Amino acid sequence: MRLTLQMLISHGRVARKMGLGPQSRINMLRNLLTGLVRHERIETVAARADEVRFYAEKLVDYAKKGDTDEKAMKMASFWLTEKDLVPKLFKVLAPRFETQSQGYTRMARIPNRQNLDRAKMAVLEYKGNPFPPLYPVKKDNELTLINQLLKGYREERAQQLSTEA
Repeated sequence: MRLTLQMLISHGRVARKMGLGPQSRINMLRNLLTGLVRHERIETVAARADEVRFYAEKLVDYAKKGDTDEKAMKMASFWLTEKDLVPKLFKVLAPRFETQSQGYTRMARIPNRQNLDRAKMAVLEYKGNPFPPLYPVKKDNELTLINQLLKGYREERAQQLSTEA
């Protein structure tokens, strides 16, 4: 196969091919996005989670404009297949992210599926959901070298300040 200039230029075609065609891809993304808004955490194939993440962020961006905005309502009614989730989007998710400008979702890799396809799996979630965190909170270990040096510095500094006063 010869490398030609036409093969090197993508012309903006960067979307993953998922499903049987464009309509199948849109339907799959709509169903994943509806599940994400309903449950606030979904487990799916890593490529699908990465693809739906962009749409989840955009949906919250539009929802932050309010339910009186016509374009926001059109986007919500198109992407959410279950219409009872539209109020949740505007009344729960949008106020939660009012102070943030981006980064509403978190994606974590989980072990591959164990059946025949061994697909790479991921968990996609909205931040601030009511579930336990995916990653445990790291505790500061006081026995590390850095923390011991900082502790010694703080003690010396406190002694210097007490002698000066």
